[in-house]
Amino acid sequence: KKRSKKMEGVKVYMVVNLEIEDKETYLKYEKGFFPILKRHGGEFITFDDSFKHMEGPEPLSGGRMIIFSFPSEAAAEAWYNDPEYQELAKFRREGAPLRSLSMVKGQPPRS
Repeated sequence: KKRSKKMEGVKVYMVVNLEIEDKETYLKYEKGFFPILKRHGGEFITFDDSFKHMEGPEPLSGGRMIIFSFPSEAAAEAWYNDPEYQELAKFRREGAPLRSLSMVKGQPPRS
């Protein structure tokens, strides 16, 4: 699958929904998360433990929503596939099982 040069510079947003079941274990993940995020050019945007469903038949069932971004799809994939991140992610998988981890592409700059 070829990507145009234009798409390479398109920001992507990671949208996460998880349920914190073991706070101590999740905190080990959270502590190591930010340095790895920054190393891959990632930027933390927000988290919400009490998000509100507005419309639609399939509401997310609670937990925590987290949003962060990367400068490109390649940067996001490098972050996710980083062996150090995958090692750290064991704490997240144990302490806060994911409901969803999705990559949403931003729009390319308009010319």
